[in-house]
Amino acid sequence: MPYVVRNEAGEITSIHRHDPGIGEHLPSDHPQVRAFVGLADPARDDFGRLDAEFVRVLEDVIDALTARHVINITDLPETAQAKLFARKTFRDRANTNALHLFKVTDFGDVI
Repeated sequence: MPYVVRNEAGEITSIHRHDPGIGEHLPSDHPQVRAFVGLADPARDDFGRLDAEFVRVLEDVIDALTARHVINITDLPETAQAKLFARKTFRDRANTNALHLFKVTDFGDVI
């Protein structure tokens, strides 16, 4: 639960884990705390999560199309290629450190 410091207008100016001596204790899900850290709208949080999931779907579609030679990665603009390669590299590095509980099969990933 964070401690907040307010200005003369009552607006939050800083948030602390420990009481700075002049702080007010608020729950971390308090609307003013969420607004201060940029999470004011829960619907916006959900929309951002859905966007991230949709980006992953698009990446998978592009991978499938390139694997079947429907499109070439070079058909995409250079900026799109760079972003795809950056995400793929990041995902590959993340998967290297992942815990794999199931062996790979011909049936695809276990979800």
